[in-house]
Amino acid sequence: MGSKDFEWRLVARVVLLLVSLSIPAVVIVNGWAEALVFWLPLVIFQVLDFIRFVRQAQDELNQFIESVHYRDFSRHFNEQHAYTQLKSLRKGFNEINSTFKTITKEKETQYHNLQKVMELVDTGILSYDMATGEVVMMNESLKHLLHVPFMKTVHYLAKRDQELYEEVLALEPGHTKIATAQTAHFEKSAIKVLLSATAFQSEGNRYKLVSFQNVNEALDETESKAWQKLLNVMTHEIMNSVAPISSLADTLKTRLHETAVTGVTADDIEDLEVGVSTIKRRSEGLLRFAETYRNLSKITKLNLDTVYVKELFTNLHRLMQPTLAQKGIALDISLPEQELSLRVDPTLLDQVLINLLVNAMEAVKEQPESRITLSAYTSTDNKTVIRIADNGIGMSKEVQEKIFIPFFSTRKQGSGIGLSLCKQIVLLHRGTIQVQSAEGEGTAFVLRFGA
Repeated sequence: MGSKDFEWRLVARVVLLLVSLSIPAVVIVNGWAEALVFWLPLVIFQVLDFIRFVRQAQDELNQFIESVHYRDFSRHFNEQHAYTQLKSLRKGFNEINSTFKTITKEKETQYHNLQKVMELVDTGILSYDMATGEVVMMNESLKHLLHVPFMKTVHYLAKRDQELYEEVLALEPGHTKIATAQTAHFEKSAIKVLLSATAFQSEGNRYKLVSFQNVNEALDETESKAWQKLLNVMTHEIMNSVAPISSLADTLKTRLHETAVTGVTADDIEDLEVGVSTIKRRSEGLLRFAETYRNLSKITKLNLDTVYVKELFTNLHRLMQPTLAQKGIALDISLPEQELSLRVDPTLLDQVLINLLVNAMEAVKEQPESRITLSAYTSTDNKTVIRIADNGIGMSKEVQEKIFIPFFSTRKQGSGIGLSLCKQIVLLHRGTIQVQSAEGEGTAFVLRFGA
């Protein structure tokens, strides 16, 4: 309504002025020329009123434009003492000023909140213009991290740390990279930082934002844990072989004491020779395994040899028999094809079978009639299959999905590396290893090797 009222008042003044300008023609035609003396002041008054009317609106508009130009939204236009025709205009200006003031206040609040957040985070933040290198933002964490009080451009970083400067410039938006940062110029100390970058565009300029996260302690901790796990791995694997060797040696010692009383027979000598040979063979295999495991990630060629499965099973039975007997576990060997052979690395495959047999013994220890079955046969697709099955407690589906993950273990004292190592060795032979299990029914590990 205010806008229309202003328009009507403007139109009324224009009409009255036109009427006034038409009066002289009427007066002259009728011979009343002397009346023009009274007409002239009226016309002058109307013209001045019209100019004042328009100028007031123009002045109000100019003041509003000036306040917007200088961002002075504190100016208030008095609506009560304004002319009627300007009240609506001033009201509109005040509403616009109020809106701009609210928006400005919100932006200032957001900016201050962002500044506080930037000060609180431990991650260093750097934002700069990708065209000029001018630094737009640099938080306190980055200043402390790099020991740099201020950077006008990102190129200053080259004087401080040339390597880090090159890494920052080369890092593509959306990517991350671990780099080395010099933290103290005089001490020449360095830390590892995780660089992450993103890019954004504002008012036609392209900016790059880089975060610097100190991961030095995390990497040191990870490295320490990796060494601990490696030691656990080696200890676990060595113990798997040393325990049966110790048990077999104890059995041989007992036999020696018995022969000292009853006399030595040919069978006793043969048993002693077989036991000592088994200990010697497994000890040499353990040494070879330790050397192989140390370079397992570098293996490109296995020490392949043709091995008869019957001989493999026989040696394994001799090695583990004392432990099996001590724990009351029966070991059944099924080998329908006596001449079945494999092209494998004997030392590594021995370690796989020992691991699986030790796991099976652990699974059946609580069973009243503990039994493990070791079998081998040729499958329909002409692959050699070795199967280690037990009648133990079995595993749930969730556990079966995780057992080959490194360091996953269901036992409190387990290192969780035995099965992952077995899988790695089998894969090196271009074979496969699978688990078949059901809770309360037992577990079977199936190894398949190509023909």
